Amino acid sequence: MASGNHTRVAEFILMGISERAELQIPLFLVFLVIYGLTVIGNLGIITLTSTNPRLHTPMYFFLRHLAIINLGDSTVIAPKMLINFLAAKKSTSYYECATQLGGFLVFIVAEIFMLAVMAYDRYVAICNPLMYTVVVSRQVCVLLVSLTYLYSLFTAVVVTSCVFSVSYCSSNVINHFYCDDIPLLALSCSDTSAPETAVFFFSGTNLFFSMIIVLISYFNIILAILRIRSSEGRKKAFSTCGSHLAAVTIFYGTLLFMYLQPRTNHSLDTDKMASVFYTLVIPMLNPVIYSLRNKDVKEALKTFLRSSCLSCKPLLT
Repeated sequence: MASGNHTRVAEFILMGISERAELQIPLFLVFLVIYGLTVIGNLGIITLTSTNPRLHTPMYFFLRHLAIINLGDSTVIAPKMLINFLAAKKSTSYYECATQLGGFLVFIVAEIFMLAVMAYDRYVAICNPLMYTVVVSRQVCVLLVSLTYLYSLFTAVVVTSCVFSVSYCSSNVINHFYCDDIPLLALSCSDTSAPETAVFFFSGTNLFFSMIIVLISYFNIILAILRIRSSEGRKKAFSTCGSHLAAVTIFYGTLLFMYLQPRTNHSLDTDKMASVFYTLVIPMLNPVIYSLRNKDVKEALKTFLRSSCLSCKPLLT
């Protein structure tokens, strides 16, 4: 078909999680609660790690930025998703869709590498504690976080530009609850080999290198813990990385489930369910994981609540 016979798409329709009308309100309420807990939990982590002097260490510096990333990831996806649960027409404009894809890529790539940076931080803390303050200095922390954000932005710009460089014609219904690259490319009426290659290259490379950093770090951490003679020492060493290990296992487990399943069982519906988990559920779970398994965070929360109550007493009397 000649390109002149195509009508350029001005907006996309998002199918959402389910098309069943009777499920829209219950799903809206469920995801409203999830997003609300995500905002409260991650803002809580950001506040505690910023205001409590005991949490002004490299580990909590990285945790604060992980919370910022989790909050950003959910905020790029959830508000539009919640609106579409209640809207008669679940549409998004062409440029709004491109912005959402770019924002999602910034935060998901940043999360992949922030978890890798945190794994390296735990490796230095456990395997080389005497050099910890030198190796993971304030300058190094700022550099690692800055590089993470800059590379995430670079990836988002390149991949989003590639995805929206192809033509979108008559078909504009996206089988997803947000603008994602693979469902978008499935709608294109032009050759998608170049953007598909870009998506595959960046996805594979980012996942591979970040996982290599995590695996090497934890391999050395486990060896170091096993060399500790006392059970109390091993327990204390493991407790310093237990929360991060739990977060890493859940996050990478979800991504590997999506990318490594057989092509015969692979579908956009399966990707959609996996996406719910790593864009909305994991950002809600991370503050809980780091709070429940971390004595410093729990103590900081108690101190913050105690000081808040004391400051409120004069106002109530």
